[in-house]
Amino acid sequence: MSQVLSIQPLPFDPAFEQVPDDEPETIRELGEAIRVIIETTYRDTGHAMRGVHAKSHGLLQGEIQILDNLPAELAQGAFARPGAFPVIMRFSTNPGDILDDNVSTPRGLGIKIMGVEGARLPGAENQVTQDFVMQNAPAFTAPTPKAFLKSLKMLSKTTDKAPSVKRAMSAILRGTEAVIEAVGAESPTIKSLGGHPETNLLGETYSTVVPLLYGLYYCKVTVVPVSAELAALTDAKVDLSGRPDGLRESVNEFFATHDGEWEVRVQLATDIEKMPVEDASAIWPEDLSPPITVARIRVSPQPAWTEARSGVVDDTLAFSPWHGLAAHRPIGGVNRSRKPVYEMSAGFRGTRNGCPMHEPQTLDGLLP
Repeated sequence: MSQVLSIQPLPFDPAFEQVPDDEPETIRELGEAIRVIIETTYRDTGHAMRGVHAKSHGLLQGEIQILDNLPAELAQGAFARPGAFPVIMRFSTNPGDILDDNVSTPRGLGIKIMGVEGARLPGAENQVTQDFVMQNAPAFTAPTPKAFLKSLKMLSKTTDKAPSVKRAMSAILRGTEAVIEAVGAESPTIKSLGGHPETNLLGETYSTVVPLLYGLYYCKVTVVPVSAELAALTDAKVDLSGRPDGLRESVNEFFATHDGEWEVRVQLATDIEKMPVEDASAIWPEDLSPPITVARIRVSPQPAWTEARSGVVDDTLAFSPWHGLAAHRPIGGVNRSRKPVYEMSAGFRGTRNGCPMHEPQTLDGLLP
């Protein structure tokens, strides 16, 4: 027998999305800023990389198990039917250039589920994947694409500037953030500029930060480490001194001997004022709608990052919230801007590297 929800989710109304008249121009400028980043890194390295989250730290293959007996409101889209599906997880940090890990920035997680059936999003026809693109934060750093554009333009101008200065500035910002967190607050801006604490990224909770449809409703999705060994890494310090790839090394070290398990949780919106669609910076209150577990991801011990795996995941796969089912259509301005910008970035990588992006049908033989 299915469970019964303790909340009343709010059905999605198309009127919840409000598109500004100048949004196409904002999206064009966002694309130009990302283009500056990817062209700069390509000129400097001879290899095309993502405009954001260029550096990967963990490239894992595993399995996602959709739970039995979900409430009808939660048995939607990719989670409509119980069963096991192959999954790829890509852990990263957010700059578009490859920096030493002690330039400490927010972390990202891309998830690609394979074998998902159902009506598809535009541009995702004939695919069987469902992607979730996440950050280790409960909300986005800016409320709107236009607000985000200001910081992106600034970052694009510093893409290949003075790595030593970035390391020194990151140390200063980490100290500033530590002072702020000591009084029970935090600064997403300081974290995004290099002030993120030097902690193990495997202990983080990741969120879609912006909403997506969930069948008739809308939600945010989170991924939470729950196996004892992973949970113990929450806020665990990592010594990155003299270790430019220390985060990657810590992920490899962990999965050399441990498995890992995460819960996938869904926070259904219940109040349009407190859980808005167009303000991407809004933190949705969990007392109004606690995240509910709908699936579990399990990963066995494996080589978590290798050059060969990077050649597959980093160079031939793209992660986008627009790869998926119509039941999980991304909503809100930040998500609307992602579609053309992500497509441009993926196309640039495919053309420059001579290896077009593709969506896998199965995990079989995909990762070396």
